[in-house]
Amino acid sequence: MPSTLLNKVWNAHSVRKLPTGQTQLFVGLHLIHEVTSPQAFGMLASRGWRVRYPDRTVATVDHIVPTRDQRRPFVDVMAEEMLAALEKNCRANGIRLFDLSSGAQGIVHVIGPELGLTQPGMTIACGDSHTSTHGAFGAVAFGIGTSQVRDVLASQCLAMDPLKVRKIDVRGQLQPGVYAKDVILEIIRRLGVNGGVGHAYEYTGDAIARMSMDERMTICNMSIEGGARVGYVNPDETTFEYIRGRRCAPQGDDFDRAVEWWRGMGSDPGASYDDEVSVEAGSIRPTVTWGINPGQSVYVDERLPRPADMTPQERPALTEALEFMGWAAGDPIQGTKIDVAFLGSCTNGRLSDLREAARIVRGHRVAPHVRALVVPGSQAVRMAAEREGLDRVFTESGFEWRGAGCSMCLAMNQDRLDGPQVCASSSNRNFKGRQGSPSGRTLLMSPAMVAAAAVAGEVVDVRRFSTHGS
Repeated sequence: MPSTLLNKVWNAHSVRKLPTGQTQLFVGLHLIHEVTSPQAFGMLASRGWRVRYPDRTVATVDHIVPTRDQRRPFVDVMAEEMLAALEKNCRANGIRLFDLSSGAQGIVHVIGPELGLTQPGMTIACGDSHTSTHGAFGAVAFGIGTSQVRDVLASQCLAMDPLKVRKIDVRGQLQPGVYAKDVILEIIRRLGVNGGVGHAYEYTGDAIARMSMDERMTICNMSIEGGARVGYVNPDETTFEYIRGRRCAPQGDDFDRAVEWWRGMGSDPGASYDDEVSVEAGSIRPTVTWGINPGQSVYVDERLPRPADMTPQERPALTEALEFMGWAAGDPIQGTKIDVAFLGSCTNGRLSDLREAARIVRGHRVAPHVRALVVPGSQAVRMAAEREGLDRVFTESGFEWRGAGCSMCLAMNQDRLDGPQVCASSSNRNFKGRQGSPSGRTLLMSPAMVAAAAVAGEVVDVRRFSTHGS
């Protein structure tokens, strides 16, 4: 019978069905970093266990590493201790580590694809919420907690609940100035931050088919923000050409054989879905979050919602968000003054993101009251950007040019908001305190919109700067 990619990959990696109704699922690739792994390795050591399949685990450093000064030892003692622990554990267990001296270090969800580690038909796990990013390649990828990191290290397996599949068909042509970030914010706005609970999201439609792998990764990255466990795109020629020739990808005849297998892993015509949703790409406009979760967003030319626009169940969340953010119901989002502009993260820290942002700021200056920083998603992205001269475009415009890392997305280093600052951010979460200040306020938007806001000093419609969209 016709089957979805989720079911094909799930069945291919199923070890057995457990008495709980869960599936014991084999994990093809386990990605680890310096923050969620030390405790997991400690649990193994306390039991005298070793890593079962070290060749299926790959490590990098990203969450807590500084981006301004990356010389060792780090000024932040905790960051230094976490990195030292990861280095020790990788040496002891024979695990590949892409550290700061490797030239391939970066955010785990950026380097996995760019190294060719991420491939269609895989199961991929990582102790990070945004592991769903890798689903852009037709993988089933999910974030896990520290105890599950331990389980994968020890057994290469996880106990997983079965998932429903929702097909999200994005049709039509995006308008100029509208990006993949706007598309996923639109989907979350429509379906809600809990709409995907218990589901995998399969993104289809001609708008998705035209997207680059970077854009697909942005879409899949934020699936978790809509409550979905997994988000994926069926692999196609765009996928295969992205992977071809990458460092850890199959080479030569092996690559050709892999492509034939990858083709067969896509969802079949006539496959059955638990739910289907249609989105018209042409109706989406540049989007900005106004609240304290990614589902609270409006188009840049809209006003904030009023209680009358909401159901009685939704009104308490509206009130809480407006009070925290300091807005009034019905306020316009455009014209909101910003203090900080952040370009980076596993959502939008890739080379294409930086190119588009640089195109917006070229010939302009960052507003005098705005602190603006660019944090490439990996050392490879940084080096490629520098070869193209993008670093000069940013620095001449008044941006800070940093080393690779998670940075201000979650503020586990010195890159953080101060007090109630407002940040235009290309990252993925706008929760209270997410960017390091309990009273800091985060406005999520596309990299181009962040660049435009940095120059204007306030939230502005990027279409005033641009006639190009991607």
